[in-house]
Amino acid sequence: MSQDEPIYNIGVVARMTDIPAATLRVWERRYGFPDTSRTEGGHRLYSDSDIQRLLWVKAKTDEGMQVRQAVRALRALEEENAFPEPMTGEGVLVAGPSRLARAESDVADTYIARLQSRLYDALVRHDTALADDIFSEALALYPPESVMLQMIRPTLWEIGEGWEREEVSIGTEHLATGYLRQRLLAWLTSGPPLFAVAPTVLACAPGEYHEGSLMMLGALLRRRRWPVAYLGQSIPLPDLAEFAHRTNPLAIVTVAMSAESAAALAAWPQHFPEAAQTGRPIFAYGGLIFNENPEWRVKVRGLFLGATLGEGVETLERTLRRISPPLA
Repeated sequence: MSQDEPIYNIGVVARMTDIPAATLRVWERRYGFPDTSRTEGGHRLYSDSDIQRLLWVKAKTDEGMQVRQAVRALRALEEENAFPEPMTGEGVLVAGPSRLARAESDVADTYIARLQSRLYDALVRHDTALADDIFSEALALYPPESVMLQMIRPTLWEIGEGWEREEVSIGTEHLATGYLRQRLLAWLTSGPPLFAVAPTVLACAPGEYHEGSLMMLGALLRRRRWPVAYLGQSIPLPDLAEFAHRTNPLAIVTVAMSAESAAALAAWPQHFPEAAQTGRPIFAYGGLIFNENPEWRVKVRGLFLGATLGEGVETLERTLRRISPPLA
């Protein structure tokens, strides 16, 4: 996604930059800064580049410079192609890896944490209409990356923990996970224009039915314009090999949460002899068992994506770019 693509509304930008929406409107009216795009309804849309420029001007005004002077200084730098490096800070979501790192930060945004709590309560009460409203509010304020990592992921975890403690019924667990799964499926199948490259295939290891993290990885990858083919739960290796033979993917990504599913996954070279010998397609994997018992990283051949979802996305994208530089 280009840094100049207008995608953020004024509420999101106000939160990301700590500049009140009223101030943003005044700056645009008085100084023509920034020169924002508009939706068909006339609402402002900002790009990542706009956000970086706003942060630079805000930093200068915090140091005592007048807004008009700061805007002039910025434009002078831009004319000389001397605009400084991107700025980051608390609440700032810049493009690419920095955005994902912020979205996955251990220091959760307090407001999105409250939205997550409300979402959990709505789902355990079976109130999907209220859950829809909560999602609408969240997506008006936060990018999908933050909604996935700070709302969907912890809600899936809490629902699963509640079921294991017998505090959440099987029916409630199925309704809640099915609802969240549909949200992730929507992001898996829609988004920015795709790169003109072969897809990445995503499949749970044989016997593995926990697919939440794999779906989020696929959705985050799709948000970065990489085509994905999501196969879902417990895919037998012969079937996965046949699918890969037909689609010729750049990479195959699998997930295993238990020792049993990891042991089944370890047999993949028997079904992908060419990939085992040449490294093409890339065979990558991750999951809870590889974090809790790192010896499984030795037992299973291939590319271990990392201990966190964010690390997995970054590792996979670096690998994909190396083997097939994308064309829009």
